[in-house]
Amino acid sequence: MRNREALQQHEHSAKWSWPFWPVVPLYPYGERRTLRRELVKDTIWAFDQLQGILYVTVPIRMTVVKLDAGGLLVYAPVAPTPECIGLLREIEAQHGPVCYIILPTSSGLEHKVFVGPFARHCRDAAVYVAPDQWSFPIQLPLSWLGFPIGRTYALPTDATQAPFYDDFDYQILGPIKLGLGVFEEVVLFHRRSQTLLVTDTVLTIPETPPDIVQLTPYPMLFHARDQVNDVVEDTWLNRCKGWQRIALFSFFFRPSAAETIPLGQAIRDAANAPNRSKSNYFGLFPFQWNDNWKVSFDALRSDGRLLVAPILQTLILNRAPEQTLEWVSRVIRWDFRRIVPCHFDSLIDSSSSQFRDAFSFLEPSRDETNPLPRSFSDDDLEVLHELDDILTRRGITPPAKPVS
Repeated sequence: MRNREALQQHEHSAKWSWPFWPVVPLYPYGERRTLRRELVKDTIWAFDQLQGILYVTVPIRMTVVKLDAGGLLVYAPVAPTPECIGLLREIEAQHGPVCYIILPTSSGLEHKVFVGPFARHCRDAAVYVAPDQWSFPIQLPLSWLGFPIGRTYALPTDATQAPFYDDFDYQILGPIKLGLGVFEEVVLFHRRSQTLLVTDTVLTIPETPPDIVQLTPYPMLFHARDQVNDVVEDTWLNRCKGWQRIALFSFFFRPSAAETIPLGQAIRDAANAPNRSKSNYFGLFPFQWNDNWKVSFDALRSDGRLLVAPILQTLILNRAPEQTLEWVSRVIRWDFRRIVPCHFDSLIDSSSSQFRDAFSFLEPSRDETNPLPRSFSDDDLEVLHELDDILTRRGITPPAKPVS
């Protein structure tokens, strides 16, 4: 029996294997599970995987869309594990091969790292990338980063020149100059299904943990503790509690409801922790949660309203508010009914007006009768403001610009 269980575990581990994880060493490192979900019948599929740092684990998503003439378009590839490619092959068997692979960002390393390896599994697919690609500390050719030679192209500035224009329109945000590099994102509009595909610009936060997160519950239980000595059972309420705290960490880095413990005390507490295993960081838990943490999460989630992440609001898009708002005005000309982002919720029922409201934080003035957008608390944004100040004072990034 033990041999059979060991063999099954080995087979599962082989299906989830991602051997190139040291290039971008994010949790869950060398084993990545994939969940496929059909979002629009026989038309759009989401492939979810998990990644994060220090058990702050959130979904990362690839979207696959059927082309009207047959074949598939892949937006923002994820790790091409045997399981992921097997799930893709099942769709290809019904709807044709992958014809196009899209890298929709110039700066998102967590998206860029998968494109080359993924393209090797789709040898007849053309790879199209956001135009202003860059690498640090030196600029390298895309072929040196694993992108296939002879079939990798920059997306045309004019979407009508793209070979998949019959199915998709797109708009490019940026390039927004950030000193070391640029921020750029390409959003695709699938006409037939009235679906907008986005990478990082907008999202919504689910109140309960997504399915892909629940496949590996330990990170949720790790963060469900209020302090180091707590022993947390694997229950639905504790999973939700841990997930919501993960969301706070992922957006604010150091949320105000998580009180930092001095390092010396944290080390002493770790020595007496009930679980000092390697997977538990040897008992180290250098913070404790205040009673009002749920208030912070509810304010962040804002009843599932469309959201621009705080890091984009405070460090990136405010460097080019007029450029961003002009891009928004182009995007909302499309009659979309749903949005599929690369993170958090996989399918958002949304309209162009809701998309527009999400970016109104960039406007010079707001109508007091309109509660949008809800501003984040200064306490939660403290780390991001400190980072903004450091980057600006040292000349690493340009300062934020007011809207004229």
